[in-house]
Amino acid sequence: MSESPQEKTQPEAGPVPVPEQEAAEAVSDEAAAEPAATPARTPWWRGAGLALLFIAVGAGLVGWYWYQGRIETSAMRKELAQKLADADAKVLEDRRVAEQARAAVSAVQGRVGALEGQLVQIQARLAALETLLQDISRNRGDVAIAEIEQSLVIANQQLQLTGNATAALTALRTADEKLGRLARPQLNDVRKAISADRARLRGLAAVDTAGLTVQIDELLAGVDKLPLAMDVRPQPGARSDLGGAEQPLWKRLLRETWQELKQLVRVQRMDRPETPLLAPSQAFFLRENLKLRLLAARLALLSRNTQAYKADIGAARDWMQRYYDVRNAAVARAVETLSSLHAAELSAEVADISASLEAIRSYGRGQASTAEKP
Repeated sequence: MSESPQEKTQPEAGPVPVPEQEAAEAVSDEAAAEPAATPARTPWWRGAGLALLFIAVGAGLVGWYWYQGRIETSAMRKELAQKLADADAKVLEDRRVAEQARAAVSAVQGRVGALEGQLVQIQARLAALETLLQDISRNRGDVAIAEIEQSLVIANQQLQLTGNATAALTALRTADEKLGRLARPQLNDVRKAISADRARLRGLAAVDTAGLTVQIDELLAGVDKLPLAMDVRPQPGARSDLGGAEQPLWKRLLRETWQELKQLVRVQRMDRPETPLLAPSQAFFLRENLKLRLLAARLALLSRNTQAYKADIGAARDWMQRYYDVRNAAVARAVETLSSLHAAELSAEVADISASLEAIRSYGRGQASTAEKP
């Protein structure tokens, strides 16, 4: 190092200055020497320290930025890793859902295939059922036609045997209603024939065959209970003894004497025929023959044989008036019933519903011939 000018002048000898003087001189010397002094150099260590300071500050900043960047990078890395993990989980979940969807689609496709197969089978069964229903409907219509024909046959038989027009009208109305429910235009002719038969039956005179038959049956049931005329003839010794115990003795003797005298003489009217006397066996056969007459009259009534009916009823009435006690109330009622039965007029015209039967039979024959054709 170079020495300053003051250091070079120190070895020179001279008087020892006083401290105050030395200080003043030093100040003056320094003041005099300042204009002539050269600029001093900066120590090297100061520049090095400043450089080191800048380097340290820069290194600190760099380190701080590096640390901050590392923290941010670590955070970003963690976030990226989390996002990647979430993305992987999402992908796995989507893959699992896709697999499930694929499996579901496969299952649905399988079910759809099975359903299509079942649909084909159901369609085939429906076609078979439709055919079967058509056959059943056709057969049901045929069965209904057969039932209607049978009911009309029975009604016609009853009409011819018993003349029961009410039952025939009921059968015709029921047949017409059934034919209407079938709704077949081919049955219009049959319905027209039924309508014509119904109108014709309504125009016939109504005969209460059932009522007349009931009256005849009542007479048949009471024949055995009616008294015969011979059963009520006065018997000898049948006299009244009313009040005999209360009358005096002479009055009773007089009355008994008078009764004995009356038995000696009998007064009888001759303007009426004598009541026939019948043996017990003849009385039995009389009642049985009367029953046979009433039964024959009932058969004639059911067969609409007016002549035989009136003959049998008239004979039964004559027998009852001749052989039975007409003074009896029951016999009088029986005679009156027989008179009303004899006065009843039976219809001479025998009604039938053959037109309706022929029409429905013709329809059945036409249906049978149509079914036989290929």
